[in-house]
Amino acid sequence: MANTLVHTDFNFKGQKSVYHGKVRDVYDINDDILVMVATDRISAFDVILPKGIPFKGQVLNQIAATFLDATSDIVPNWKLATPDPMVTVGLKCEGFRVEMIIRGYLTGSAWREYAAGCREICGVALPDGMKENQRFDTPIITPTTKADAGHDENISREEIIAQGIVSKEDYETMERYTRALFERGSQMAADKGLILVDTKYEFGKRNGKVILIDEIHTPDSSRYFYAEGYQERFEKGEAQKQLSKEFVRQWLIENGFMGKAGEKVPEMTDEYCTSVSDRYIELYEHIVGEKFNKATVENINERIEKNVTAYLASR
Repeated sequence: MANTLVHTDFNFKGQKSVYHGKVRDVYDINDDILVMVATDRISAFDVILPKGIPFKGQVLNQIAATFLDATSDIVPNWKLATPDPMVTVGLKCEGFRVEMIIRGYLTGSAWREYAAGCREICGVALPDGMKENQRFDTPIITPTTKADAGHDENISREEIIAQGIVSKEDYETMERYTRALFERGSQMAADKGLILVDTKYEFGKRNGKVILIDEIHTPDSSRYFYAEGYQERFEKGEAQKQLSKEFVRQWLIENGFMGKAGEKVPEMTDEYCTSVSDRYIELYEHIVGEKFNKATVENINERIEKNVTAYLASR
Protein backbone atom coordinates (compact mmCIF):
# COMPACT_ATOMS: atom_id res chain seq x y z
CA MET A 1 0.00 0.00 0.00
CA ALA A 2 1.20 3.54 -0.71
CA ASN A 3 2.87 5.54 2.04
CA THR A 4 0.55 7.79 4.03
CA LEU A 5 1.08 10.97 6.03
CA VAL A 6 -0.56 10.58 9.45
CA HIS A 7 1.71 12.81 11.56
CA THR A 8 3.72 15.98 10.94
CA ASP A 9 6.30 17.76 13.05
CA PHE A 10 7.70 20.60 10.94
CA ASN A 11 9.63 23.59 12.18
CA PHE A 12 9.27 26.32 9.57
CA LYS A 13 11.00 29.69 9.76
CA GLY A 14 8.90 32.11 11.79
CA GLN A 15 6.78 29.29 13.22
CA LYS A 16 4.94 30.31 16.40
CA SER A 17 2.82 27.23 17.08
CA VAL A 18 1.21 24.15 15.56
CA TYR A 19 -2.30 22.78 15.96
CA HIS A 20 -2.95 19.12 15.21
CA GLY A 21 -6.60 18.68 14.22
CA LYS A 22 -8.52 15.55 13.33
CA VAL A 23 -7.27 15.69 9.74
CA ARG A 24 -5.27 18.90 9.29
CA ASP A 25 -2.12 20.16 10.98
CA VAL A 26 -1.98 23.95 11.05
CA TYR A 27 1.29 25.85 11.45
CA ASP A 28 1.18 29.50 12.56
CA ILE A 29 3.85 31.60 10.82
CA ASN A 30 4.59 34.95 12.49
CA ASP A 31 0.98 35.23 13.71
CA ASP A 32 0.11 36.33 10.19
CA ILE A 33 -0.26 33.34 7.87
CA LEU A 34 -1.13 29.69 8.33
CA VAL A 35 0.38 26.63 6.68
CA MET A 36 -2.37 24.01 6.60
CA VAL A 37 -1.24 20.45 5.89
CA ALA A 38 -4.02 18.06 4.84
CA THR A 39 -2.83 14.71 6.21
CA ASP A 40 -4.06 11.26 5.20
CA ARG A 41 -5.76 10.80 8.57
CA ILE A 42 -9.46 10.00 8.46
CA SER A 43 -12.01 10.64 11.20
CA ALA A 44 -15.60 9.56 11.74
CA PHE A 45 -17.94 10.15 14.67
CA ASP A 46 -15.27 12.61 15.91
CA VAL A 47 -12.75 9.77 16.27
CA ILE A 48 -9.48 9.61 14.32
CA LEU A 49 -9.32 6.13 12.80
CA PRO A 50 -6.12 4.10 13.28
CA LYS A 51 -4.89 4.02 9.67
CA GLY A 52 -4.32 6.66 7.03
CA ILE A 53 -5.92 6.64 3.58
CA PRO A 54 -3.48 6.89 0.64
CA PHE A 55 -3.70 10.22 -1.26
CA LYS A 56 -6.63 11.42 0.86
CA GLY A 57 -4.79 14.57 1.96
CA GLN A 58 -3.90 15.46 -1.61
CA VAL A 59 -7.49 14.89 -2.73
CA LEU A 60 -8.91 17.09 0.03
CA ASN A 61 -6.38 19.86 -0.45
CA GLN A 62 -6.76 20.05 -4.21
CA ILE A 63 -10.57 19.90 -4.18
CA ALA A 64 -10.67 22.65 -1.54
CA ALA A 65 -8.25 24.80 -3.53
CA THR A 66 -10.39 24.37 -6.65
CA PHE A 67 -13.55 25.50 -4.87
CA LEU A 68 -11.90 28.32 -2.94
CA ASP A 69 -10.69 29.74 -6.25
CA ALA A 70 -14.07 29.13 -7.91
CA THR A 71 -16.00 31.01 -5.20
CA SER A 72 -13.61 33.88 -4.45
CA ASP A 73 -15.76 36.22 -6.54
CA ILE A 74 -18.74 35.80 -4.19
CA VAL A 75 -17.07 35.25 -0.79
CA PRO A 76 -13.61 36.43 0.36
CA ASN A 77 -11.44 33.54 1.54
CA TRP A 78 -8.16 32.91 3.33
CA LYS A 79 -6.21 31.09 0.57
CA LEU A 80 -2.93 32.56 -0.68
CA ALA A 81 -1.22 29.58 -2.36
CA THR A 82 -0.91 25.78 -2.60
CA PRO A 83 2.88 25.22 -2.58
CA ASP A 84 2.48 21.44 -2.22
CA PRO A 85 -0.28 19.00 -3.27
CA MET A 86 -1.13 18.52 0.43
CA VAL A 87 -0.67 22.11 1.65
CA THR A 88 -2.58 25.37 1.50
CA VAL A 89 -1.07 28.59 2.84
CA GLY A 90 -3.42 31.38 3.78
CA LEU A 91 -4.22 34.38 5.95
CA LYS A 92 -4.54 33.84 9.68
CA CYS A 93 -8.02 34.80 10.88
CA GLU A 94 -9.77 34.68 14.23
CA GLY A 95 -12.10 31.73 13.71
CA PHE A 96 -15.73 31.81 14.82
CA ARG A 97 -16.67 29.02 17.24
CA VAL A 98 -19.45 27.88 14.94
CA GLU A 99 -19.61 25.61 11.90
CA MET A 100 -22.24 26.52 9.32
CA ILE A 101 -23.88 23.32 8.11
CA ILE A 102 -26.31 23.63 5.21
CA ARG A 103 -28.53 20.79 4.04
CA GLY A 104 -30.36 20.49 0.75
CA TYR A 105 -31.68 16.99 1.49
CA LEU A 106 -32.83 15.04 4.56
CA THR A 107 -30.11 12.45 5.00
CA GLY A 108 -27.26 11.32 7.25
CA SER A 109 -27.42 12.40 10.89
CA ALA A 110 -30.41 14.68 10.20
CA TRP A 111 -32.36 11.70 8.83
CA ARG A 112 -31.35 9.54 11.80
CA GLU A 113 -32.71 12.19 14.17
CA TYR A 114 -35.85 12.65 12.07
CA ALA A 115 -36.50 8.89 11.93
CA ALA A 116 -36.21 8.82 15.74
CA GLY A 117 -39.06 11.33 15.98
CA CYS A 118 -37.24 14.66 16.02
CA ARG A 119 -39.11 17.39 14.13
CA GLU A 120 -36.82 20.31 14.88
CA ILE A 121 -33.08 20.60 14.21
CA CYS A 122 -31.15 23.65 15.40
CA GLY A 123 -34.38 25.62 15.71
CA VAL A 124 -35.52 24.70 12.19
CA ALA A 125 -38.95 23.03 12.15
CA LEU A 126 -39.32 19.99 9.91
CA PRO A 127 -42.71 18.82 8.57
CA ASP A 128 -44.13 15.36 9.18
CA GLY A 129 -44.12 12.81 6.38
CA MET A 130 -40.67 13.38 4.95
CA LYS A 131 -38.67 10.45 3.59
CA GLU A 132 -34.98 9.66 3.67
CA ASN A 133 -32.99 11.62 1.04
CA GLN A 134 -35.92 13.91 0.28
CA ARG A 135 -35.04 17.36 -1.05
CA PHE A 136 -35.95 20.35 1.11
CA ASP A 137 -37.95 23.07 -0.64
CA THR A 138 -35.26 25.49 0.57
CA PRO A 139 -31.91 24.37 1.98
CA ILE A 140 -31.81 24.58 5.78
CA ILE A 141 -28.90 25.83 7.91
CA THR A 142 -28.20 23.73 11.01
CA PRO A 143 -25.13 25.19 12.77
CA THR A 144 -23.01 23.46 15.40
CA THR A 145 -20.70 24.79 18.05
CA LYS A 146 -17.07 24.01 17.20
CA ALA A 147 -15.48 21.78 19.83
CA ASP A 148 -11.72 21.51 20.45
CA ALA A 149 -12.28 17.91 21.47
CA GLY A 150 -15.20 15.51 21.47
CA HIS A 151 -18.48 16.09 19.67
CA ASP A 152 -19.68 19.33 18.12
CA GLU A 153 -23.12 20.28 19.43
CA ASN A 154 -26.17 21.41 17.48
CA ILE A 155 -27.22 24.98 18.24
CA SER A 156 -29.83 27.35 16.86
CA ARG A 157 -29.31 30.69 15.17
CA GLU A 158 -31.12 32.37 18.05
CA GLU A 159 -28.91 30.71 20.69
CA ILE A 160 -25.72 31.67 18.87
CA ILE A 161 -26.71 35.33 18.82
CA ALA A 162 -28.23 35.36 22.34
CA GLN A 163 -25.13 33.77 23.88
CA GLY A 164 -22.86 36.21 22.06
CA ILE A 165 -20.94 33.40 20.33
CA VAL A 166 -21.23 35.43 17.13
CA SER A 167 -22.70 38.92 16.77
CA LYS A 168 -26.00 39.27 14.93
CA GLU A 169 -24.33 41.21 12.11
CA ASP A 170 -21.54 38.68 11.63
CA TYR A 171 -23.92 35.72 11.84
CA GLU A 172 -26.17 37.21 9.17
CA THR A 173 -23.09 37.68 6.95
CA MET A 174 -22.06 34.06 7.53
CA GLU A 175 -25.59 32.90 6.74
CA ARG A 176 -25.67 34.90 3.51
CA TYR A 177 -22.25 33.59 2.46
CA THR A 178 -23.28 30.03 3.33
CA ARG A 179 -26.28 30.14 1.01
CA ALA A 180 -24.27 31.75 -1.81
CA LEU A 181 -21.49 29.14 -1.49
CA PHE A 182 -23.97 26.27 -1.44
CA GLU A 183 -25.72 27.61 -4.54
CA ARG A 184 -22.42 27.91 -6.41
CA GLY A 185 -21.26 24.48 -5.23
CA SER A 186 -24.59 22.95 -6.25
CA GLN A 187 -24.31 24.47 -9.75
CA MET A 188 -20.76 23.16 -10.16
CA ALA A 189 -21.79 19.70 -8.96
CA ALA A 190 -24.79 19.63 -11.30
CA ASP A 191 -22.50 20.43 -14.23
CA LYS A 192 -20.65 17.19 -13.41
CA GLY A 193 -23.77 15.04 -12.91
CA LEU A 194 -23.67 15.25 -9.12
CA ILE A 195 -25.93 16.63 -6.40
CA LEU A 196 -24.33 18.58 -3.53
CA VAL A 197 -26.48 17.19 -0.73
CA ASP A 198 -25.10 18.95 2.33
CA THR A 199 -21.87 20.56 3.46
CA LYS A 200 -20.27 22.71 6.14
CA TYR A 201 -18.37 25.98 6.06
CA GLU A 202 -16.15 27.71 8.59
CA PHE A 203 -15.56 31.43 8.82
CA GLY A 204 -13.18 33.74 10.61
CA LYS A 205 -12.50 37.44 10.89
CA ARG A 206 -9.49 39.49 9.83
CA ASN A 207 -9.27 43.26 9.99
CA GLY A 208 -12.99 43.43 10.75
CA LYS A 209 -13.94 41.40 7.68
CA VAL A 210 -15.73 38.00 7.66
CA ILE A 211 -13.66 35.53 5.63
CA LEU A 212 -14.20 31.92 4.54
CA ILE A 213 -11.51 29.69 6.07
CA ASP A 214 -10.46 26.03 6.14
CA GLU A 215 -11.61 23.82 3.24
CA ILE A 216 -14.84 23.52 1.28
CA HIS A 217 -16.79 21.02 -0.80
CA THR A 218 -14.52 18.04 -0.09
CA PRO A 219 -15.83 14.54 0.72
CA ASP A 220 -14.84 15.14 4.37
CA SER A 221 -17.11 18.16 4.71
CA SER A 222 -19.73 17.43 2.04
CA ARG A 223 -22.01 14.74 0.74
CA TYR A 224 -22.65 14.16 -2.96
CA PHE A 225 -25.25 11.99 -4.70
CA TYR A 226 -25.11 10.96 -8.34
CA ALA A 227 -27.88 12.90 -10.11
CA GLU A 228 -28.58 10.04 -12.51
CA GLY A 229 -30.98 7.62 -10.84
CA TYR A 230 -31.60 9.83 -7.79
CA GLN A 231 -35.34 10.20 -8.32
CA GLU A 232 -35.88 6.53 -9.14
CA ARG A 233 -33.97 5.38 -6.07
CA PHE A 234 -35.77 7.91 -3.89
CA GLU A 235 -39.21 6.76 -5.06
CA LYS A 236 -38.27 3.11 -4.42
CA GLY A 237 -36.83 3.93 -1.00
CA GLU A 238 -33.42 2.64 -2.09
CA ALA A 239 -30.06 3.88 -0.89
CA GLN A 240 -28.58 6.62 -3.05
CA LYS A 241 -25.37 6.13 -4.97
CA GLN A 242 -23.14 8.68 -3.34
CA LEU A 243 -19.65 10.08 -3.10
CA SER A 244 -18.86 11.22 0.43
CA LYS A 245 -17.41 10.01 3.70
CA GLU A 246 -20.82 8.60 4.62
CA PHE A 247 -19.83 5.20 3.21
CA VAL A 248 -17.08 5.06 5.87
CA ARG A 249 -19.60 5.91 8.60
CA GLN A 250 -21.96 3.24 7.30
CA TRP A 251 -19.16 0.66 7.30
CA LEU A 252 -18.35 1.55 10.90
CA ILE A 253 -22.01 1.37 11.95
CA GLU A 254 -22.40 -2.04 10.27
CA ASN A 255 -19.36 -3.20 12.23
CA GLY A 256 -20.67 -1.96 15.57
CA PHE A 257 -18.85 1.37 15.92
CA MET A 258 -20.40 4.83 16.36
CA GLY A 259 -17.75 6.47 18.51
CA LYS A 260 -19.38 5.54 21.81
CA ALA A 261 -17.50 4.49 24.94
CA GLY A 262 -16.48 0.83 24.92
CA GLU A 263 -16.85 0.42 21.15
CA LYS A 264 -13.87 -0.82 19.15
CA VAL A 265 -12.91 0.42 15.69
CA PRO A 266 -13.14 -2.52 13.26
CA GLU A 267 -9.96 -3.70 11.56
CA MET A 268 -8.93 -1.48 8.64
CA THR A 269 -7.17 -3.82 6.24
CA ASP A 270 -4.87 -2.54 3.49
CA GLU A 271 -7.53 -3.59 1.00
CA TYR A 272 -10.18 -1.55 2.81
CA CYS A 273 -7.94 1.54 3.03
CA THR A 274 -7.18 1.27 -0.70
CA SER A 275 -10.89 1.01 -1.49
CA VAL A 276 -11.54 4.19 0.51
CA SER A 277 -8.68 5.91 -1.35
CA ASP A 278 -10.24 4.87 -4.66
CA ARG A 279 -13.55 6.44 -3.62
CA TYR A 280 -11.86 9.72 -2.69
CA ILE A 281 -10.03 9.82 -6.03
CA GLU A 282 -13.30 9.02 -7.83
CA LEU A 283 -14.97 12.02 -6.22
CA TYR A 284 -12.03 14.25 -7.11
CA GLU A 285 -12.22 13.28 -10.76
CA HIS A 286 -15.99 13.71 -10.84
CA ILE A 287 -16.25 17.06 -9.10
CA VAL A 288 -13.08 18.68 -10.48
CA GLY A 289 -13.51 17.16 -13.91
CA GLU A 290 -9.84 16.29 -14.30
CA LYS A 291 -7.75 13.15 -13.92
CA PHE A 292 -6.15 12.87 -10.49
CA ASN A 293 -2.36 12.86 -10.66
CA LYS A 294 -0.86 11.08 -7.67
CA ALA A 295 2.02 12.97 -6.09
CA THR A 296 5.22 11.14 -5.22
CA VAL A 297 4.93 9.49 -1.79
CA GLU A 298 8.45 8.16 -1.19
CA ASN A 299 9.40 11.03 1.17
CA ILE A 300 6.22 12.99 1.80
CA ASN A 301 7.55 14.93 4.81
CA GLU A 302 10.70 15.97 2.97
CA ARG A 303 8.72 17.03 -0.09
CA ILE A 304 6.34 19.18 1.96
CA GLU A 305 9.14 20.77 3.99
CA LYS A 306 11.07 21.66 0.83
CA ASN A 307 8.03 23.11 -0.99
CA VAL A 308 6.72 25.13 1.95
CA THR A 309 10.16 26.45 2.90
CA ALA A 310 10.72 27.64 -0.68
CA TYR A 311 7.31 29.38 -0.72
CA LEU A 312 7.85 31.13 2.62
CA ALA A 313 11.28 32.32 1.49
CA SER A 314 9.73 33.80 -1.67
CA ARG A 315 7.21 35.95 0.21
